[in-house]
Amino acid sequence: MRRTGFPPKRTFGDDNVVVLQRFRSGRSLSPLRQAEGYWLALCENGAVPRRSQIDPRAISNILAHSFILQRIGRRSARFRLAGERLNDLAGLDLRGTPFTALFGYDHRAEAGAILQRVFSGPSIAELRLERPVSSDGRLIEARMLLLPLATEAGDVARALGVLVADSDRVRPPVRFGISNKLLRPVGREAAVSPPPDPRSDPGTEARPETGISETGFAESRPAPLTHPPYLRLVK
Repeated sequence: MRRTGFPPKRTFGDDNVVVLQRFRSGRSLSPLRQAEGYWLALCENGAVPRRSQIDPRAISNILAHSFILQRIGRRSARFRLAGERLNDLAGLDLRGTPFTALFGYDHRAEAGAILQRVFSGPSIAELRLERPVSSDGRLIEARMLLLPLATEAGDVARALGVLVADSDRVRPPVRFGISNKLLRPVGREAAVSPPPDPRSDPGTEARPETGISETGFAESRPAPLTHPPYLRLVK
């Protein structure tokens, strides 16, 4: 095993990766742990949380690193929301762009295969990313966490993600390669969060997810945010 704590990269079927809490540079990975802890707290009775349960106020300090994906195909998804830090790395507004826009061409097929596992498993995915060595010899590392979410209809077709890089001084655009990964299947009993029953509240009408409100992820909570929004609506 290498000193980084990750075993050498192997085939896609090998998901045995040692997950570290810090980059080699010493920078913390706490945004990933915070997002996962919040997601786990929403897993009522072991069920995958619904997208509408995600309240940006609960993760306000990591919104710049966060994003929401919408599944659009078997191995494809697009960004519905993306934090400012992701847009800075990509060198463009990621809203509406494919998830694979963050990856180099040689790694996009693998990124799509990981997406399929996240949505179809469903599974939690943690990726170790690297930017190709630059002319000055620096290697930019990043970590990405993908957490499956269910729609109001009950299908797992959304994901909450967090991306943290070990340096803020990166010239965009950055296209990452996947150097290793950890895929943890969600328990079978947590495959889908049951859709809300409109009969439980006569004054509430069940609606399919049609968009994301200007106030954040949680459309069912109209209270205004107390922090400036870092994520934007996809038209």
